[in-house]
Amino acid sequence: MKLKQLALATVAAVAVALSGGVAEAKKVKGQVTDFDFSFEGPFGTYDRNQLQRGLQVYHEVCAACHGLQYVDFRTLAQPGGPELPPDQMRAFAEMYEVWDPALRDWRTAESTDAFPDPGFEGAPDLSLMAKARAGFHGPYGLGLNQLRKGIGGPEYIASFLLGFTGEDDFQAGTLFYYNKAYGDWVSMAPVLFDGMIEFADGTPATEEQMAKDVAAFLMWTAEPHLNRRKQAGFTGVILLGVLTVLLYLTNKQLWAPVKARAKAAAKQREA
Repeated sequence: MKLKQLALATVAAVAVALSGGVAEAKKVKGQVTDFDFSFEGPFGTYDRNQLQRGLQVYHEVCAACHGLQYVDFRTLAQPGGPELPPDQMRAFAEMYEVWDPALRDWRTAESTDAFPDPGFEGAPDLSLMAKARAGFHGPYGLGLNQLRKGIGGPEYIASFLLGFTGEDDFQAGTLFYYNKAYGDWVSMAPVLFDGMIEFADGTPATEEQMAKDVAAFLMWTAEPHLNRRKQAGFTGVILLGVLTVLLYLTNKQLWAPVKARAKAAAKQREA
């Protein structure tokens, strides 16, 4: 009975913790699709090819309006990410210009610089967007959907990019578009169309493929050390398991003489 109560208490604690984490991220009220990503689950890792495709989608589609102010170009070559060769990474950085306060002028970006802010009014920075949106929540604030599906930031991003219904409405001098993932009208127009770009690895550039790839890339920008964190956690679980076994065996060895004397004394009293 105590074991069952402990298990229920543990599940409740996890659910409360997850629901608390969701409170930090902005909840959404629309329809979010539960896409499968390679980095999901305790043993999931980033797919390098997918991150490279997502970087290409960001560069060719999203970078005109949205920045990545917390992402340095040099991280594109680090293990666990897109892993661009160093020469390609430097060449990629040189495609951007950044403002240099010392020169008081624009200059070609270097590997140590971060992605520049395009300065497009109303367009949020995307560096941490995958952690700033909760695609799944509830029910009833318990966080059970997060326990089963995860927070759902990448799923929300992909669903948002695929969520335009084709409806538009002109309001107060601005053209708005209905997005079923957001659950309301948005000023951002649809940006993805089948075949609009050509992936370097030959993957068909369908609308869904591009949405999932850039969502995975934005998950990496928000959690660049996810692979190493999971490896460290897995190592910690193994060490704790070994420690538990050793403590159990040590406990048995320490208390064995005491239990033997107690049994002997009990037999003497019975005699």
